[in-house]
Amino acid sequence: MTTHLNVTTHSFTDGKAQATALAERVAERLRRGLAERGHAVLAVSGGSTPKDFFARLSREKLDWAKVQVTLVDERWVAETDERSNARLVKSLLLQHAAGAAQFMPLYTGDATPEAGLATTSARIGALPLPFDAVVLGMGDDGHTASFFPGGDHLADALDLDGTARVLSMHAPGAGEPRITLSLPTLLETRALYLLVAGEKKRDLLADARLGLDAAQHYPVRAVLTQQRVPVAVYWCP
Repeated sequence: MTTHLNVTTHSFTDGKAQATALAERVAERLRRGLAERGHAVLAVSGGSTPKDFFARLSREKLDWAKVQVTLVDERWVAETDERSNARLVKSLLLQHAAGAAQFMPLYTGDATPEAGLATTSARIGALPLPFDAVVLGMGDDGHTASFFPGGDHLADALDLDGTARVLSMHAPGAGEPRITLSLPTLLETRALYLLVAGEKKRDLLADARLGLDAAQHYPVRAVLTQQRVPVAVYWCP
């Protein structure tokens, strides 16, 4: 384990060990929320990296019926679409013991994320924030959540003084239109985790944290350099 200012890195030899450790830590956070407040709230990312983590977390024993799960961002596609983050979460995380959890999707079925923005914002506003845990991922371009380089609402999404809980996002590297929780919303959490794999992403994170060369503009840098919530990086080769 290494620590740099607000970022602590936990390194593992393989994805299974990484997934098990993070699942145990997140489950501990959820249990603490249940014991202290009678409920718990979790926000997770999509993509391929969290699959083992989802499968492992789904079998943790806790009072899942009192846990609310949502997404940090979503592609603006129906849950029947293979690229839907909601579909991924339902198929891998909301299974076994975790099948009793309440799921709050970001996609509303409206034609565009802009059309569904008010509904999604109301859904997030109705959650008993702060989150007990937020689990982020990161792309090879330095994006996290739907904070994409060149995104049309990137500056607003990263504004620590912004008041928007949810924003739409269109970006060259995003593929579909997206909807995303803003950085201030993601930082309304008792624990913040960044789940990454591969040597390339380890080096990218190091460059982003230090603001080296092009990495000073990577959106993930805003997460790594903020001082509101400590960031725990879970990395494996």
